[in-house]
Amino acid sequence: MIQLKTILNCIDNSGAAIVECAQIVGQKRHASIGDRIVVVVQKQRGAQAEGMASSGAKVKRGDIRHAIVVRTKQRVQRRDGSVIRFDDNACVLINKAGDPIGSRVNGVVGSELRKKKWSRILSMAPMQA
Repeated sequence: MIQLKTILNCIDNSGAAIVECAQIVGQKRHASIGDRIVVVVQKQRGAQAEGMASSGAKVKRGDIRHAIVVRTKQRVQRRDGSVIRFDDNACVLINKAGDPIGSRVNGVVGSELRKKKWSRILSMAPMQA
């Protein structure tokens, strides 16, 4: 479960590497896989971190963006009785309309995204768990 002030890895190619959860969208106390959150970019990825100008960076440090949680360290029980748990908390940045900012997702995402209608993120991911 993701709470406020939780640090997440950003697994898309939007330019963000590490983000911090600032707010959970909706009336929930915790966010799980497939939930929308508001994040603040804490660290950039690659050449942008050293201050080099690059046209590939879509976000920069300090930006406030919406994101979808795609992996959690907290165990998630599925309807068939199985339990899934990942090694880290991760998210994918989206715009206000709900479209992903990046064009590629690096890493595994939870298949709970299908139930929550985030098929666009599922189609960009190399693998589902």
